[in-house]
Amino acid sequence: MSNSIASTPSAPRLPAATPAAAAEAKRNSAGTADAATAQASARAQLNQSIMQASLEVSISVQNSPLSLLFRSAIDSLNEALAPELGADAIQNAASQDNTPAATAGRIVSLSTGFFAAFKQNHPGEDDASVLKNFMDTIRGGFEKGFKEATDILTGLQVFNGDIASNIGKTYALVQQGYADFEAAQGAAPGTPASATARAA
Repeated sequence: MSNSIASTPSAPRLPAATPAAAAEAKRNSAGTADAATAQASARAQLNQSIMQASLEVSISVQNSPLSLLFRSAIDSLNEALAPELGADAIQNAASQDNTPAATAGRIVSLSTGFFAAFKQNHPGEDDASVLKNFMDTIRGGFEKGFKEATDILTGLQVFNGDIASNIGKTYALVQQGYADFEAAQGAAPGTPASATARAA
């Protein structure tokens, strides 16, 4: 009687792990870890270079401190609006007038221009609540950007004289623009506590 099991081909045997094979596997996994570390390091260096270049380009402070305020405010507004409206909701114009009125006008018009989209993202909510949440969002973004810009200018020891005066005017005009927008939308404008402190 023949054994049918014996005639069935068996799976090939894998060679037992040798010390050399184990060392090779360890080198490969170390190489992968080293590559990941190198990639993370390169990314960190790139980010640092971008931040440094951005700071150097953005801070021609003596010539256009209001552009720093505008850029910082827009960046913070983009960050604040991103969860609702996606990344880079507000784009900076290539060339611009950097007077207090023009800077404030751009900040107000660009940020309030997203109210309809914000409102669409909150269906079923009453208009007053949506408006309040929107105004809190954009005011918060502006306040954050304003603080960052003034901190940078203070750190550079240039936040004085005309620069401080123009930035103060811009701040007041933005707050007035937000209040006017809110009133036009049919709600009583709320005045943030920091607005009265900054205007004084």
